[in-house]
Amino acid sequence: MIIFMTSMFLLYFLISMIVMFLASILSKKNIMEREKNSPFECGFDPKKTSRIPFSLQFFLLALLFLIFDIEIAFILPMPISSTLISPMTWFLASFIFITILILGLFHEWKQGMLNWSY
Repeated sequence: MIIFMTSMFLLYFLISMIVMFLASILSKKNIMEREKNSPFECGFDPKKTSRIPFSLQFFLLALLFLIFDIEIAFILPMPISSTLISPMTWFLASFIFITILILGLFHEWKQGMLNWSY
């Protein structure tokens, strides 16, 4: 039994080595270029100095996206939770939650955080 397990292990190991070797031979070789090897960091060139001023509006818009993206995780289960609790409690909780979201968006709009140009 041990000989059978050892031979199967060696067979699987040999097959995996052959597949990896063939993949490395048949894979498309990319020409190493500066642009392809450098990471893309939100439009900034990583090879230049890091003292370039960062756009605060870009940061605030990214923050807004994250906030509203997380809020979707709270909004999606609302219809399912309507069957688990009383309809009045569900309606009140949903209304308060969505009202807070709309008021927050309105506040950000009035502060000018959603404008890209001044």
